[in-house]
Amino acid sequence: MEKILISACLVGDKVRYDGRSNYTPLIKQLMEKYELIPFCPEVEGGLLVPRNPSEQKNHKVFDNKGKEVTAYFEKGAELAYNICLYLNIRIAILKERSPSCGVHQVYDGSFSGKLVNGMGVTAKYLKQKGVAVFNEEEILSLLNQ
Repeated sequence: MEKILISACLVGDKVRYDGRSNYTPLIKQLMEKYELIPFCPEVEGGLLVPRNPSEQKNHKVFDNKGKEVTAYFEKGAELAYNICLYLNIRIAILKERSPSCGVHQVYDGSFSGKLVNGMGVTAKYLKQKGVAVFNEEEILSLLNQ
């Protein structure tokens, strides 16, 4: 069975910045077709739960108190890729709009809720390394392949 790296919050792990999950009901259907490998790059990169929300600005990541946290995000991205290499994973499903995992959109860094086109640190890194990245809104396309 093919393995997919998936944002841990999407499978129900309470790893979001506020200690909640982003459970996606299509997970059960995905598990019938793929082996899911949950991973949270922010937690694995060294950030705690709960933590201050973070957003990208000028190719760096800052929390809402103004502290730069880019290094944690970069470390998480590298660890995600290492897992993909080790387990021969070619597909990742990541949480849209996350500063780590956003595939098409992220928040603009103003903490005002404004979205901009762009990728999270992990999504961008994985894509650059040849891993196909999808968001939770694209799960049906994977199920229909």
